[in-house]
Amino acid sequence: MKIRDSFTLRTVRKKIIMVSKLAGALLILSYIISTKLEISPDIAFALWFVFVICIVLAVDFLMGHFISKPVIKLSQTARKMAGLDFSSACSVTSADEFGELSANLNVMAEKLQQTLANLEAANTQLEKEVEKERRLLEERRELADSLSHEMKTPIGVIRAFAEGLQDEADEEERQKYYKIIISETERMNGLITALLDLSALESGASELTPERFDLVELVEIVAGRLLLDIPDIDFELQYELPEHRSFVSADKKRMEQVLDNLIVNARKNVRPGGIVKLSLTKENGLLHFSVYNQGPAIPQENLQKIWTKFYRERNSTYSGSGLGLAIVSQILNMHGLPYGVENLSDGVQFYFSIPVVPSATA
Repeated sequence: MKIRDSFTLRTVRKKIIMVSKLAGALLILSYIISTKLEISPDIAFALWFVFVICIVLAVDFLMGHFISKPVIKLSQTARKMAGLDFSSACSVTSADEFGELSANLNVMAEKLQQTLANLEAANTQLEKEVEKERRLLEERRELADSLSHEMKTPIGVIRAFAEGLQDEADEEERQKYYKIIISETERMNGLITALLDLSALESGASELTPERFDLVELVEIVAGRLLLDIPDIDFELQYELPEHRSFVSADKKRMEQVLDNLIVNARKNVRPGGIVKLSLTKENGLLHFSVYNQGPAIPQENLQKIWTKFYRERNSTYSGSGLGLAIVSQILNMHGLPYGVENLSDGVQFYFSIPVVPSATA
């Protein structure tokens, strides 16, 4: 085995020695042959010179094939790798040091490419985390700004009436002050709770928990709680609900929150003696909910702005729901449900749609 390996051309060194020995042998042989020919010495020398040139060209070709071309290919591949271009592998496949170097370069290129891909993925993830952290910081700053801005009015009212209590001797007036202070305190508590809830939804800290439930039943429960058996009702309630149960798949608590805010918004903005109408209809596999209140219209250019938190239109008689509609928008967006608002001839209608699911599992 070792004797056979000694005659193989598995190294560049052996290839060079073999070519040089072969060239030398051919030169000697050609010289001997040229001197034995029965021709004039000048012609014999010319023939030998031509043969020498042929041998030199052959040696040059073999050296180029064994050494120059592999080195050029290796150099080109290395240059591409230096420029982080790993699109093409080195094509040197000879069974010598150049072939081994080519294989090692290809393995290195593959590992470098994988490493760069991992680095890019890690960098992308890091950018997302940095962006998420930046958004959280912005949301915290916005939350603090919003709270400080919205708390000014109720805190000012509480302070004013608390100072008034110190000098007020009339017990009836004092009780009135107490009620106002309690009312403003409840208002602050509700505002803070709603704002924290909205921030949790926007930041992803609060996730949806879908479940299957009857939307018709939920609408009846919420409407009964908010529109019936309450004092000082000064509007006419109309409703259109399916006779049969209609099931949907969504976060029930969040959808109840949506219904709460939309119905309260309609109740707040219905004109005295006007109509509040609830509608839930089924069409093409969808349940379409809408709540209409007879009352002032929303300026057309502001129809989309009312979904932003703390939006208020100074020149409009329509009273927005502050954080309520922003929470509605966020919840419906998280569910991927279409929703909107439109001005009708004598009022405003809010609506959304949700797919119906089978009433019984298979």
